[in-house]
Amino acid sequence: MVRNTRPLPLGGLLVPRNGNLYTRCRSDVVEGLRLESFGSGFLATTEAPLSLGTWPYIVLAFYLVGLLSLGVVSLLRSRRATSAETDYYLAGRGQGVIVTSLTIMATFFSSFAILTFPGWIYEGGIAPMLYALNLPVAAVAIYLLGNRIRRIGRKRGYITPADMVTDYYGDSPALRIIIALTGALYVIPYVVIQIKGGGLLADGLFQEIEHVSIFGWQITMEDAGVAALSLVTMIYVIIGGMRSVAWTDVMQGIILLSAMVLSGVAVIYALEGPSNFFARVSSELDGSLLTVPDPGDTNPHNVWKILTFCAFASLASIIQPAQWMRFYAARDSKTLRRAAIAFSTILPVCFIFGVFLVGLGGRVLYQPEMIDGVVHLPDGSKTDQVLIHVIQDYFPEMFGTIGLVLVSLILVAVMAASMSTADSNLHAVSAIVTRDLYHPYRKKSSERERTWIGRLVIIMATIAAATITFAGKDLRGLLDTITAFFFLAMAFSAQLVPITFDMIFLRRGSRWGAIAGLAAGLLTVCLFPPLGKLLLGGEGWILKGTTTLKGLLDAGLCGIIVNVAVFILVSFFSPRPEKSHREAFARDLKEVS
Repeated sequence: MVRNTRPLPLGGLLVPRNGNLYTRCRSDVVEGLRLESFGSGFLATTEAPLSLGTWPYIVLAFYLVGLLSLGVVSLLRSRRATSAETDYYLAGRGQGVIVTSLTIMATFFSSFAILTFPGWIYEGGIAPMLYALNLPVAAVAIYLLGNRIRRIGRKRGYITPADMVTDYYGDSPALRIIIALTGALYVIPYVVIQIKGGGLLADGLFQEIEHVSIFGWQITMEDAGVAALSLVTMIYVIIGGMRSVAWTDVMQGIILLSAMVLSGVAVIYALEGPSNFFARVSSELDGSLLTVPDPGDTNPHNVWKILTFCAFASLASIIQPAQWMRFYAARDSKTLRRAAIAFSTILPVCFIFGVFLVGLGGRVLYQPEMIDGVVHLPDGSKTDQVLIHVIQDYFPEMFGTIGLVLVSLILVAVMAASMSTADSNLHAVSAIVTRDLYHPYRKKSSERERTWIGRLVIIMATIAAATITFAGKDLRGLLDTITAFFFLAMAFSAQLVPITFDMIFLRRGSRWGAIAGLAAGLLTVCLFPPLGKLLLGGEGWILKGTTTLKGLLDAGLCGIIVNVAVFILVSFFSPRPEKSHREAFARDLKEVS
């Protein structure tokens, strides 16, 4: 069945604006003619709306085959491994500069960078660009924290964050469980939401198809996308482990980084060069879009909130379980140092000269409409579609037939990018459950047994996440709860920051201090909206206070403040690890390797 959908305003007619400037107008298609609206009348043109034809299907087929092929190659490589567990979870600790750099980048930004971020710029002006400050902060964290984590991880055979934490503070079920819980609170919501997002993007990519029939069952394109992407992701993660996850990140990362830069070039092209771009942005956009709100402003992108987010959420993103394991997987110190430099240079360039320009230029090209008090694109779509509009409108004009292929490739890559975050987190969930929960209670289990248990965990987690997205309205309450956790995921992960700094630099805390601090920090974050509304019923002075705080500061920072206070207090009254143990730990952190 084919939908009666109104096509996007692609490649529309340019008409005069203010005497000497030009803008792309809204369009409607009537009986095969494109009608360009201008004022109260229409200008008819026989130009047909752009159609990608069968290219998305061809590109998607090759793309999925490519992902599975990387998984098979990874499996063949793993047969030569001497340690099944280390190879499956850390690719044998032998990942080079290119793979390490791109897998860290792909896990860090995913589809947010290419959809959400330019949409923020389109809607809010230059203020959201300050979020890019988290990139150098994250790069410094990779350089200072990641390298030390890698050194001691190789020396002592760590695989998960809990391996390192419990080795330093002393192993205990309570500590290992709360570390695993902290990781799970970050990982699980990401898996569910990214799989859901993959289905929505598939539905948007194949708009002309309302449903597909399989054995008499009619399945929506969203559900079909969820099923296909979940199945492919599950297969290549199961058979190839970290190696296949990292290699697919390389492929997806190259495509997405290229798309970010090329989309910026497309906007400059559309506005007839850099000088005209800045002239039109400065003259046509409201002044409020070109200034940063005051620190006390209620604007969601006020300075204090952005700066605290950049300082602490970026650290949270770097020490979350999937990234932590990537530090262990790096070949040597030089690899991570170079990866940090690549991270701090490549990503800012792609943001500043790519998607940032798309957001500003898109505001000029596509005059916004207010629908129920919310900013939308002229065709009624959400602002996070502005980059998609740009590449669909201008890539074919710039590159001809190759432009159609590039558009299809980028659309498919954006759809799959949601899965690049999901695969990393599925892999991390597997390691957490196997190493931190299963192994302590079955100490005689072999590496081979634990690896297969990890694969079973991936299957179960994928099925559970897909089931939640399939159920949709029937499990709306559960999906809303998971979404609430998702919005606070980085704040949960940020609670690992105090003990990480203590282990690496200070070594003054105790096991009970670590447990109490983590518990207090996690509980504090739970009180912030939207999760706080679910837990507290949407009323009360606590929720009012956390809502006000969240408007000014990052929720993760608020949790860290409570975390640190409790950590210091409890550590003062409880025994620290033995001095000889602390000194040996410090030596292994500094040892050059």
